[in-house]
Amino acid sequence: MLNVTLGLRNTVLIASWNVNSVRTRLEHVLAWLETHQPDLLCLQETKVDDPLFPVAAFEAVGYQVNFHGQKSYNGVALLSREPLDDVRSGFCGELANDPEAVELGEQKRVISALLDGVRVVNLYVPNGSSLSSDKYPYKLRWLGCLKRYLEAARQRDEPLCVVGDFNIGMEARDIHDPDRLTGGIMATDAERSALKEALGETMVDVFRMFEPDAGHWSWWDYRSGAWNRDNGWRIDHIYLSEDLLPTARSCVIDKQERGKEQPSDHAPVVVDLCWPPADDEEESWGDDDWGSEA
Repeated sequence: MLNVTLGLRNTVLIASWNVNSVRTRLEHVLAWLETHQPDLLCLQETKVDDPLFPVAAFEAVGYQVNFHGQKSYNGVALLSREPLDDVRSGFCGELANDPEAVELGEQKRVISALLDGVRVVNLYVPNGSSLSSDKYPYKLRWLGCLKRYLEAARQRDEPLCVVGDFNIGMEARDIHDPDRLTGGIMATDAERSALKEALGETMVDVFRMFEPDAGHWSWWDYRSGAWNRDNGWRIDHIYLSEDLLPTARSCVIDKQERGKEQPSDHAPVVVDLCWPPADDEEESWGDDDWGSEA
């Protein structure tokens, strides 16, 4: 992994984390914010209705909160150190006249906003459950709607950062046992193709800019001792539009977080951007504090 320490450039840290219940994992998230101080933390699977979101706890540590949630399931949120602009909730935030966007938007899985002129889209893609479940075709329809959503967002020519829990291992190197798991849920050709089509040709998986090798996971199932055996998947991604790629200085998975007591089954993923870009300043290369996965 290539690690970067910036000199005097403007550093923007954007993180993505499926916390599997923000109230259950509240102390974990607060401690992580205190340690790493990201500019924006995008949460998925918050599992709380909006009136019960723990706003005060995050405001007390200097973070403003935007959320789009529902009771017990799904839910996305944006925790930011500075106010965000043009917050848009659900597929209807871009597709107000799309009937399918209204239907699919009943599950709270999408929120976006402008951070210093960058459109950050935070997604919690459906899991699909199994190939025989009706949740699998739902997932494919959802990804089809995501394609239209991102196409609409691109019309404003904003730099685009798409983050979240995608529930798809895009390649064999993203799965601990690809020979056995490829072709099953989260690793079918249909899911992979649908996500590629949604992202289009101009969005790039920034983690793979820095780490080409297998063995880097962001999710370990609670079942079957997956964590202790390091049987993971890389299903939490950060994608950047081509105009943002030159500003990327690192992208890491904070694996250490998964090893704590009562953790989420996902680890945070963090991208470090030099934004706005500055061509006349020196960059320095060195170690950072993200631990063994960095």
